[in-house]
Amino acid sequence: MKGYKAPSFQDRAAASLQAKEKALAKLKAAPQPDAAELAERGVRRAEREAAASAKAALARQARDDKQRLAEEKRAAAKADKMKAEQPKRTEAELKAARDARYAARKSRK
Repeated sequence: MKGYKAPSFQDRAAASLQAKEKALAKLKAAPQPDAAELAERGVRRAEREAAASAKAALARQARDDKQRLAEEKRAAAKADKMKAEQPKRTEAELKAARDARYAARKSRK
């Protein structure tokens, strides 16, 4: 029985060249699509791109709406916090405000 003989560089290069030529011949032998098929492919590609852009627009709109709602909630929470932090008015301040409203009403008549 013979031992294993490792292929030389020239053997490997020749095998590679043969494989490339075989693949190129197979590619050239494949039938070429006609103009109608190419046009149909273009239409399908345009439809896919339109669907993808519509989907992206919907996702962008949903993301923007979600962000806007979150900002509105933060603003409302901040307003509530500011309102809760306002100091309570004393009886004297309430009476002074009531008297000012009464005096303004009397001066209009």
